[in-house]
Amino acid sequence: MGKLILIPTPIGNLGDITLRAIETLKECSYLLAEDTRVSGKLLNHLGIKKPIKSYHNANEHKIVDQVVNLIETEALVGMITDAGTPAISDPGYLLVKACLEAGIEIECLPGPTAFVPALVASGLPNESFVFEGFLPHKKGRQKKLEALKNFGRTAILYESPYRLLKLLKEVAEIFGAQHPIAVGREISKLYEEYVRGEVLEVQKHFEIKAPKGEFVVILGPFSD
Repeated sequence: MGKLILIPTPIGNLGDITLRAIETLKECSYLLAEDTRVSGKLLNHLGIKKPIKSYHNANEHKIVDQVVNLIETEALVGMITDAGTPAISDPGYLLVKACLEAGIEIECLPGPTAFVPALVASGLPNESFVFEGFLPHKKGRQKKLEALKNFGRTAILYESPYRLLKLLKEVAEIFGAQHPIAVGREISKLYEEYVRGEVLEVQKHFEIKAPKGEFVVILGPFSD
């Protein structure tokens, strides 16, 4: 019986990979990757050569049983995504569930996840929070934001540069233009940046400076 290990990879700075992650990548007999081209660059950087199979959101439902069979025949199979920890706004959950149902051992290494440093550096309360990840692109966005408002705790969202201004406008409408917010951009990368303040202030900043990169949006807890 094989074993599946979920291996976090750097979200930007390659120096963030752990020694344990490197050793585990070397020990694996097979790797699953969200994008083999992206992961191939990391493996080349580390001097690691392994058989690698593509496993991503577009094909996971179709091949999950096939991948479970692969894991059962291999001694140690590692799963990596383009960046960060597998299954956190990335593929992974479906495979972990299927492996557990098949009696396959699962292990997840600790490592990089963008929302943790963004939350800590936000200056907003972090003793209790909810991580929502990406909101639906269209249907259900407003309901999700209303639920986060009613939750009454710090809320964390991921957003692309193409929808950031839309999100900020929606937050202003639902939480209020003066609501405290922090937006982290390109966490751990060369152009890492934080913009903190009231929603309207942050919105104006990105109306002047076009959003670029990947964003983590931290909403302070709402109180009447």
